[in-house]
Amino acid sequence: MPIVERMGFELVDVEFVKEGSTWYLRAYIDKEGGISVNDCEAVAREMNEILDREDYIEESYIFEVSSPGLGRPLKKEKDYVRNLNKMVEIRTYRMIERRKEFSGILKAYDKDTVSIVEDDNEIIFNKSDIALIREYIDF
Repeated sequence: MPIVERMGFELVDVEFVKEGSTWYLRAYIDKEGGISVNDCEAVAREMNEILDREDYIEESYIFEVSSPGLGRPLKKEKDYVRNLNKMVEIRTYRMIERRKEFSGILKAYDKDTVSIVEDDNEIIFNKSDIALIREYIDF
């Protein structure tokens, strides 16, 4: 966090995942106006130095710094604020109303729930049931 914030970026998310036989440590950064390859490189260079020195993770892994991209998930309070009254898509862990994918206008949220309006119907989700929520992008 200190590195990312000092450089004027926001740390959106960090994940440590196994893909095939390889582990990946990924940091997603953002800033107003978007992130460039040079931004990712600058952050990666500084973070790599600390990760190598401190050796926090025993397994070997590939470290990547990336933009969250167009499909940026809503994770923080400001993500929800930025998307209020906008179209969002939600994927749930379990079936709700016989489906797991929803899209509608984000109307409200609190620490436990998210409310959207889909086809004039309000649907309230427990955040614990939401696998992914992000701005809806229509291609």
